[in-house]
Amino acid sequence: MKLDLQYFEDMEAKIPHGKVRTRFAPSPTGYMHVGNLRTALYTWLIARNAGGTFILRIEDTDQGRLVEGAVDVIYRTLAECGLDHDEGPDVGGPVAPYIQSERRDTYKKYADLLVQKGGAYYCFCEKTEQENDADPKQIVKHVCDCPKLPQEEIERRLAAGVPCVVRQKIPATGTTTFRDASFGEITVENSELEDQILLKSDGLPTYNFANVIDDHLMGITHVVRGSEYLSSAPKYNLLYESFGWEVPTYVHCSPVMRDAQHKMSKRHGDPSYEDLVREGYLTQAILNYVALLGWAPRGELSEQEFFTLPELAKAFDLAGISKSPAVFDIAKLRWMNAEYIKKLSPEEFYLRAEPYLKQAVQSADIDLHAVAALVQPRCEILSDLPERVDFLDRLPDYDTELYVHKKSKSDRETSLAALEAALPILEALEDWTNDSLYAALTALAEKQGVKNAVILWPLRVALSGKAMTPGGATELAALLGKSESLARIRRGIELLK
Repeated sequence: MKLDLQYFEDMEAKIPHGKVRTRFAPSPTGYMHVGNLRTALYTWLIARNAGGTFILRIEDTDQGRLVEGAVDVIYRTLAECGLDHDEGPDVGGPVAPYIQSERRDTYKKYADLLVQKGGAYYCFCEKTEQENDADPKQIVKHVCDCPKLPQEEIERRLAAGVPCVVRQKIPATGTTTFRDASFGEITVENSELEDQILLKSDGLPTYNFANVIDDHLMGITHVVRGSEYLSSAPKYNLLYESFGWEVPTYVHCSPVMRDAQHKMSKRHGDPSYEDLVREGYLTQAILNYVALLGWAPRGELSEQEFFTLPELAKAFDLAGISKSPAVFDIAKLRWMNAEYIKKLSPEEFYLRAEPYLKQAVQSADIDLHAVAALVQPRCEILSDLPERVDFLDRLPDYDTELYVHKKSKSDRETSLAALEAALPILEALEDWTNDSLYAALTALAEKQGVKNAVILWPLRVALSGKAMTPGGATELAALLGKSESLARIRRGIELLK
């Protein structure tokens, strides 16, 4: 088979050189899980830290797994997270196209070139029963006579259209060594590697082959992926060596775990990026937390937990990536998110909180800006807000057991007395503000010789019907207004009698 060598020279000439080039290469199979987001983030950070180029490539060779709309999810997520790409399907670039299915002819040409260079062979065998039934965790060496076929016979079969695949030709003896930025140098016996399929009989490449071809032709200098691909790295190395190409820097990241034993999985209910945003986590908090899932800053930054995206880009280095799996701690993310929420301006918080507040508060008499100001310091995630403030719209049915509060030294009897004493004072109060309410009620407590809580706890229960509220009694009364507050206090007195 005669190859057009000029084609390969022209492809080499297009490859950019001289700076760091990284790529995020997701498959459009649905949601963006946390591990994928971390890969995108680390890849972007490596490029930005070095003043390099960040590329988006869509890997859609596995047509059976494609999900409609998934490409839009990828674009939207990267945009929301501020992970801007310099080259990609939507912005173009010097090594387009950036969608694998549009590069189909390229893979066939390079498969043929690899056969000519001795790194692969045409295999005309049908899949054996042994291969079909094999345990995927076990290495099953493909053994056949196809590599020994005379060149004339190979060309005759190809010309006749006999179905075939292209398989990698793994050396029968010796070892292959590769180096990873996190795991160091790893050597494997070639006898443990299989002659993997590179090009399927339908002309589409396998994931492992397409990755190597695209990474080389796009000038990728650093390849970031999950540690589950460590076992494939020796075969990638052999491909690079067979072509005579420079091997990029491998950065294999350990998995993100749900707990010590289990990886995160959508099937088990673990959240995707979109799920977290829907629940009311801020994108900045998610990115900050995900960055620390498997990476730690060094030196004077070693104790720092909060980073903006530009700060991460400046601080990020490969030496900080850990070999140990990272456990996704939702409680830690909630805490971090709460800290980010506290830093928002009142206007920013209101814009984010308004849709959640409106789920629970329909009354036009309630000032949602005032509600937002009250809940912001105590808010961990935005989706908690409807349950926290729903009492403002309608007083729920509640058990008078709520009036029993050990810390406030309150029971039903003392609570009834407190509400009956507070009612006429509040009825006479003209300035219905938090400060005036607090002054009037603390004066009542002082007059009766009791702690403030003895008056304020029963009032809080009467106003909310809840044990947990986003503010104290006087703050709630100020939000509800005088008429509604007095009505609820009277209701509380009725229940306690």
